[in-house]
Amino acid sequence: MTSDPEESVRLQGFGEMTLRTAVSTVMLLSPRERAEAAIFRIRDGVRLAASEISELASDWGMTPVAEVKSPRLVPEQHWPEILRGMVREAPLPSLVVAFLIGVLVARR
Repeated sequence: MTSDPEESVRLQGFGEMTLRTAVSTVMLLSPRERAEAAIFRIRDGVRLAASEISELASDWGMTPVAEVKSPRLVPEQHWPEILRGMVREAPLPSLVVAFLIGVLVARR
């Protein structure tokens, strides 16, 4: 295993980058995504094991993001607030057209 931080690697789903960048990107992922992440060396196509990735991260002083929330744990979005913001920023003709379409849909 090489520990050259400037070695070219390919992080699956992200493309080619240096080893240090790939390891830091993996550390930013959620735990589930981190477990599924795959880093391949460009020179020989060998996949780095998860233990190698975590070892390199600890050697380089990188820690995984601890406060990553699951999408299921994120509170529901407040749709009335979102719609109010959209209405505040929309031009008047767009609002009139949206209102008329809403009236037509409601009548059917």
